[in-house]
Amino acid sequence: MEQRTGSAADRRTGTAGPGSTRAQRRDGTAARPQDPPVRPQDLTARPPDDAERPPGPAVGPAPATDARRRIPRTDQLLRDPRLSVAASRLGAGVVKAAVRTAQERAREGHIPPEQVPETALALLPGTASGLRPVLNATGVLLHTNLGRAPLSGAARQAVQEAAGPTDVELDLATGARARRGRSALAALRERVPSAGDAHVVNNGAAALVLAATALAAGREIVVSRGEMVEIGDGFRLPDLLVSTGARLREVGTTNRTTAADYAAALGPDTGFVLKVHPSNFRITGFTRSAEIGELTGLGVPVVVDIGSGLFAPHPALPEEPDAETQLLAGASLVTASGDKLLGGPQCGLLLGDGDLVRSLARHPLARALRVDKLTLAALEATLTGPPTPTARALTADPAGLHARADRLAAVLAADGIDVRVVGSAATVGGGGAPGVTLSSAALSLPEPYAAALRTGPDPVVGRLEAGRCLLDLRAVPEQDDERLAAAVRSARPAREGRA
Repeated sequence: MEQRTGSAADRRTGTAGPGSTRAQRRDGTAARPQDPPVRPQDLTARPPDDAERPPGPAVGPAPATDARRRIPRTDQLLRDPRLSVAASRLGAGVVKAAVRTAQERAREGHIPPEQVPETALALLPGTASGLRPVLNATGVLLHTNLGRAPLSGAARQAVQEAAGPTDVELDLATGARARRGRSALAALRERVPSAGDAHVVNNGAAALVLAATALAAGREIVVSRGEMVEIGDGFRLPDLLVSTGARLREVGTTNRTTAADYAAALGPDTGFVLKVHPSNFRITGFTRSAEIGELTGLGVPVVVDIGSGLFAPHPALPEEPDAETQLLAGASLVTASGDKLLGGPQCGLLLGDGDLVRSLARHPLARALRVDKLTLAALEATLTGPPTPTARALTADPAGLHARADRLAAVLAADGIDVRVVGSAATVGGGGAPGVTLSSAALSLPEPYAAALRTGPDPVVGRLEAGRCLLDLRAVPEQDDERLAAAVRSARPAREGRA
């Protein structure tokens, strides 16, 4: 007969009896197995980490002879005075990330452990921002992807001074509230004497949106079909204007629009007539467009979007419209960008009839589009300070550019670098002066330099042409020539060898 262990209750419930390794709780449920008793032989000391181990894959900590054991600890590195100072400037998180990256490089064998502190320092960015300064050697003066106009030294200093508390909206003499950015607005009026008043918003498109909202929401804007432009990155002027609640009344044809076309379209629902400078394309051949003076007598405001922010005629850009000329011709309002040919910070400018501009400035939308004190400071310094980098690049002497290129090429060739000097055609860019080329000079390097320069420690952006990397000097300030040469040396491909 089969012998059973445990009680009948145990057998009925399926729990183990007293002979099982599973204990039974009072509530009838099974308890977890007990740990086996500790035996004396288990208490013997384990061999040290660097003791001889049998052959096979390494497990556990690295042996003492492993170079990874010499990698400094994170807390030790963060106590390095140089990294401590960097943490106070950049933030502890940025410094700690650089330290960990340097440690990882040492663990992977890319650098010796002794170089971890210096590598961490080299990995630190110049500022706490993720934006990296680059040298613009593309030959495009106002390169949108590079932030368009570089600020002048005066504007940069003004931004730094304005970073703390300022009197941006306070009259220090009376202690009362004052007009926001009044000194920058005064500088604008001085540069464009025909403007009764001025207002600043956050970009050129915003200037046009404010005018359309205030003057034509629920009404019509009369505009030529030839001026319905796309302003970049897929943004189209018609869509921008319709988003304000205005309706567009298109007149004329793509290549010809006369003053009579505008006059025939006017009615009680007309908010204003809009003239847009097609700054990023040209139509040639059988063309006709109405002049501002032909439209000013139609009985409605005439708004002119000149786009690139030129205040007065420029000899190098004879076909580019300027604000002063348009206002003298009778325009009610001129809108423009501050970060293009003006050479200042990104902002939108509204210049024109005093009452009209002040009414736009008091519109509720103006609050949402207003600029901060840093933009106002940079704008004023741009207007009142020395010539901007953009202005200098526009007027650079081609012979001087070739002389600079020759000097740079001689220095680099002495280092064994394959470099040539070639003529180049620079452009304005930023949606300004389409079809205009500016004679320039460039360094020509083998194609692999293009990527190496972009990704180097001091990035340089050039352009590829006929299988060569060209570094156009027109938009590179002369004081940066040595910086450019150093970047080229640093980007030198391994197969060329190094001096």
